[in-house]
Amino acid sequence: MIVQYTLAQSVDAGTLTTGRLVGAVAALVALAGVVAGALAVARHRRRGATAALATGVAGMAAGGIVVAMAEGGPGTGYGIVGGFAALAIGLVAAALGGLGLARARARA
Repeated sequence: MIVQYTLAQSVDAGTLTTGRLVGAVAALVALAGVVAGALAVARHRRRGATAALATGVAGMAAGGIVVAMAEGGPGTGYGIVGGFAALAIGLVAAALGGLGLARARARA
């Protein structure tokens, strides 16, 4: 009973746990992919589209690991919010990267 209570306790909002750090970094990597993908789509550049696709997939992978390893919900310090954000933002980055690659192929 005591173990379940200690696992369910929430962590202060200002506490930076490992899960929160990894989730935030994964979301930032995915966000960089969105920026690269938007620039690649606007400028028809294959290199930027490839970078967007790679960073989007990397952000989704890291976010998925954080979500899979989390043992509690939001506010418990496991980084599940950042993990879900990384999954969503990484999906957008991968879609923009794929669109950028398709446009670069059509232009070439």
